[in-house]
Amino acid sequence: MKRIFRGFLVEISVLYLVSQAIGGMYFEKGIESLIITGVALALATFVVKPIINILLLPLNLITFGVFRWLSQTITLFLVDLALQDFSIVAFDFVGYSTSYIEVPPIHTVNVWLAYVLFSLVISIFAGIIYWIVK
Repeated sequence: MKRIFRGFLVEISVLYLVSQAIGGMYFEKGIESLIITGVALALATFVVKPIINILLLPLNLITFGVFRWLSQTITLFLVDLALQDFSIVAFDFVGYSTSYIEVPPIHTVNVWLAYVLFSLVISIFAGIIYWIVK
């Protein structure tokens, strides 16, 4: 039970952080849509993602796990299809620059590439948050 509740909180937090850092992810009703999307993404991660991983198992075995990111992308796409208040239209990162590191801006119009990039960023942020929580 703790694991499920922690998953809800992490997914909601990650969606909020990613939507603030990167443009192209929209929540129609604000915080209400954010919470509903976080819960739906957590449920999809716990229920649908293992099924997708089993279906993609031959592809992952052939490529030694290179296509592991595809299950997160499909999960994010299914949540977008299921919810009307949540949508991904583009990936618009303005860049980041400090005296030590510079990340160039990334702008995509292709929606499929936006799903891939958002799923990658969501996975990275979720992994960091899960690591901090443990």
